[in-house]
This record gives sequence, structure tokens and C-alpha cells, in this order.
Amino acid sequence: MTLNKEELLKSIFDSFSHLDYIRADDIPNIDLYMDQVTTFMNEHLKASKRYEQDKVLTKTMINNYAKNRLLPPPSKKKYSKEHLLVMIFIYYFKDFLSFSDIQAILSPLTLRFFQSDTGFDMEWIYREVYRLGKNELSVLQDDVQRMYEASMDAFSDAPEEDSDFLHSFAMICLLSFDVYIKKQLIEKLVDNFSQQTAEEKANKKK
Repeated sequence: MTLNKEELLKSIFDSFSHLDYIRADDIPNIDLYMDQVTTFMNEHLKASKRYEQDKVLTKTMINNYAKNRLLPPPSKKKYSKEHLLVMIFIYYFKDFLSFSDIQAILSPLTLRFFQSDTGFDMEWIYREVYRLGKNELSVLQDDVQRMYEASMDAFSDAPEEDSDFLHSFAMICLLSFDVYIKKQLIEKLVDNFSQQTAEEKANKKK
């Protein structure tokens, strides 16, 4: 059964309050084998899957992350809580960033904060980012509502039989443009991040 636009928008807004974020406190404080890691991630992020058969995380993915230096190597084939936190960041980045961009972001991060004994570690970073994300939900909802209203006002002179399709197309275009602009900004930030990291390395060699 298809939903009309108002019902669809309401269902999306309702889903905002049930986003399947993994809280830091949900992650075990014991090291896990790979099978335990994939089971944990697939269970806690299953609501984010588009199709039932989709996999959140597989052994092959984990091996690729380690191979591409996105993830620090496990200790005796076990993954710590900090490993899982890094994997969660990868999970959200990988849909719109390349492996090289993710590496540019995460490599300096893990180098500085992974297994840090200063109290400023990966869990500290994750908790702060989690807090920021939760605070942005209401802003995001307002943006989507504004785009929906703008799309419904578009194509006012279109034939009645085409208006529903064109309103949906306008909404998709507005959302896509928003994603495009933000992706451009992210890539600029990543490039700047990479340049700063390279300069820091060069200064250390002097």
C-alpha cells in the first residue's frame, strides 16, 4: 500500500525519534571475536537497513577496513569497544565518502585517540558526536518540512494528472541538492584536514 505525501512525511518524522543509534553504553566493555562483532552491529543497526536482506557489517567488510587502514588491527583476533566505535563511524561515512576520504579522517583520529590513556579517547569523541547528532534532529525535521512545503507549491500550472508526480520529483531534487552541497563541503573539509595532517608530519620531521 502506498502512502500519500502527508502520511509519508509523518512516517519519516516518526522514524527520527526511533533512529537506531548505538549508544556508547550499549557496547560491551569486553573484547569480541569477529562473529560477535558482526552479530552485535547487525542487531543494533538493523533499523537502518533499506531491505531486510541487507547486511550492516560482514567479515569481508571488516577485513577490507583493516586492509585499507580505516580500522586499527585487532589484538589476538579480538576487537575492543574502541574498534566498534570506529566501525560505527565507518558505517555512517561509507555511504557518501570514499575509502581514501574516510582514511584521511579516521587515521589521524585513531593515531591520537585510539587506546589513549589520557581520558580523551575514542569513547569520549563518540559520546560528544552522538550528543551533537541528537541535538540536530529537530533542526533536520524543520528543514525537511520546509522542503516538503516548497515542493508542494512547485509546478502550480502543471496538468492535474501530473502534479503528484512532479511534486514528488521536486522534493527529491531539493533533498538531493541539499545532500550534494553538504557532500561538497565535507570533501573540502576532508581535503583541508588531509593538508593539515601532512603539514604536521612534515614539521615533525624537521
